[in-house]
Amino acid sequence: MTAFTTAAETHGFLSPTGVEIAFLLVGLVTFGAALVTVTTRQLVHAALWLVVTLGGLAVEYLLLTAEFIAWVQVLIYVGSVVVLLLFGLMLTRAPIGRSPDADSGNRWAALTVAVAAAAALVWVVVDAFRTTWIDLDGPAAGSTEATGASLFQNWVLPFEALSVLLLAALVGAIVLSRKAKAASATAAENTPAARNEKEGTR
Repeated sequence: MTAFTTAAETHGFLSPTGVEIAFLLVGLVTFGAALVTVTTRQLVHAALWLVVTLGGLAVEYLLLTAEFIAWVQVLIYVGSVVVLLLFGLMLTRAPIGRSPDADSGNRWAALTVAVAAAAALVWVVVDAFRTTWIDLDGPAAGSTEATGASLFQNWVLPFEALSVLLLAALVGAIVLSRKAKAASATAAENTPAARNEKEGTR
C-alpha cells in the first residue's frame, strides 16, 4: 500500500506515464475490437475479432504487472475458447460470408443490458479501490503463487462451470452437424435421379 500511495502522490491524471498512455491506447483498440465483434454479421470475422479483443485484454494485464493472469488469458481464452468456437462454426457449417440472419433484432435490449452491466462493473471497481493508485512503472505488485492460489481456491467453481458449458456446446455442435448430414443424405435419396437409379438397379 505504501508503494501505491507514493505513486499517487508522485503522478496525477494530468501527468501520465508512458505505460499509462500505452494502457489507454490498447484499451481503445480492445474496445473497438469488441464493438466489431458484436456488430459484424460475419460469424468467422466475429470469432477472429474476438481473438483481437482477448489479446488486447492480455496486453492490459501485462501493463498492470499481472503476468500470470495475462498468460492465463492467452492460454485459456485465446488458445482454447476461441479455437473451440471456430471448431463449433466448422462443425455446424456456418456460412463464411455475410449472414443476414445473424441479427436477432434485439439490439436495443442487448445494448441496455451491456450498458447496465458496464455501469455496475465500473461502480464496483471504483467503490473497491477508490483512491488506490498502482505504480505501473514499479515492480510487480503480486506474485504468481498468491495469484494462482486466489484464482484456483476462490474461483475454481466458475472455471469448472465454464468448462462444462463449453463441453455441452461442443456436443451440441456435433449433434447438429450429424442431423444436418442425415437430412442432406435423406434429401439426396429422394431426388428423382436417385429414384430412377434405384428403379434401374431393381
